[in-house]
Amino acid sequence: MKNFLSAIQWMAFIIAGSIVAPIAIADLFNLSEMETAGLVQRTMFVLGISGLLQATIGHRLPINEGPAGLWWGVFTIYAGLSSALFSSNLETLQALEGAMIISGLVFFLLSFFKLINKLAKLFTPVVSGIYLLLLIIQLSGSFLNGMMGIGGGQNKVNLPVALFSITLVGITFYLTRHRKKWVSQYGILISLAAGWVLFSIFGLGKTFHPYQGPAFALPEVFAFGMPTFDSGLMVTSIFITFLLITNMLASIRVTGQVLKDMDSESGELRYRASGFTAGINQFLGGIFSAIGSVPISGAAGFIATTGITRLMPFIISSIMIIAASMLPHVMSFFASLPAPVGYSVTFVIFANMMGIAFSEFDREQDRGRTRMVIGISLLAGVGVMFVPGAAFSNVSPALVSILNNGLILGTLIAVITDQYTLAKKRKMAEFKSV
Repeated sequence: MKNFLSAIQWMAFIIAGSIVAPIAIADLFNLSEMETAGLVQRTMFVLGISGLLQATIGHRLPINEGPAGLWWGVFTIYAGLSSALFSSNLETLQALEGAMIISGLVFFLLSFFKLINKLAKLFTPVVSGIYLLLLIIQLSGSFLNGMMGIGGGQNKVNLPVALFSITLVGITFYLTRHRKKWVSQYGILISLAAGWVLFSIFGLGKTFHPYQGPAFALPEVFAFGMPTFDSGLMVTSIFITFLLITNMLASIRVTGQVLKDMDSESGELRYRASGFTAGINQFLGGIFSAIGSVPISGAAGFIATTGITRLMPFIISSIMIIAASMLPHVMSFFASLPAPVGYSVTFVIFANMMGIAFSEFDREQDRGRTRMVIGISLLAGVGVMFVPGAAFSNVSPALVSILNNGLILGTLIAVITDQYTLAKKRKMAEFKSV
């Protein structure tokens, strides 16, 4: 029973954090209601399988897979370029299927030649901490907009929704820090359920309309047609793969550290196995016409908040998501989760991740060097978040994925600055010893 309740909580967390991406992308490509439902179904199916594969043959840690923000960005960019580069939205989506398959191949090659392990050494505690801070800062705007009822055609603050969200955040903080262990462990699930019910009772959102259609549906293979391999998108997918590895390594390292700090038997971090598995997962994204996945760093915050360190509940939740993805009525129900409720509960999880970031900084011995790396990386990463996306309209899509993404740009600068200062420090030590 304990594993089942923990699995339900994992499932709710995963779906709440993943349901927005396929809906937003479907809107960009003007997909019909039926096509949108299919994209949601296939994305959830791929996420369930991806999480299960990573938990059993990959990194073997309880880290949920989510639609990669990088792929979301590429879909968004090419939706705008669709008429210029391709004859239709459908052809663009077929080329994106091919791009994910190429990404899977690159993952395999990098893992086969053991380059994943070499890249993992670049993720020192200061780099991991900067990655987490940038991730939280980048997502904070979405959280607050959602909590204030902004979005979905609404561009003004909805005060009743905002007050409700603030109250729910307070309740969630209280429950996750309750003296009774069972309350704190399942505080996220309790808050989601209670918030959902109260949101409906107060009539703060749209009325839920039950799904009208078949009770069971298998995910369709190559739903947009057979994949095509566009040369420009192939180059972009290679760049994207290296950036996805950055996300993957940061998520594995941070979650592994949280598990270690909580006295869980996390074992050795299996970067190479995770790389091979990530390759399979990218293939699945292309084959099932979904959105490529990546291990989500939010898992560290979820584990720290709930105290659920065991792997079995996560495995069960992945199986449940796979099963639920084949039941359109269930997917429709979860898709109706009010955005303010999901954002309010997730806000608490990511607030806890801020503490994890500072714990990473505390692991560094040279505080002066660490602060300089933090300052340079945050200034660049946060600064680029304020540059309008239109400013990069004349830049190659491959470079836009870096320059228009504060999380990736800041992390790359952190790696470069960290390695440069470490090398300089070693040279100084060698000079003094002579």
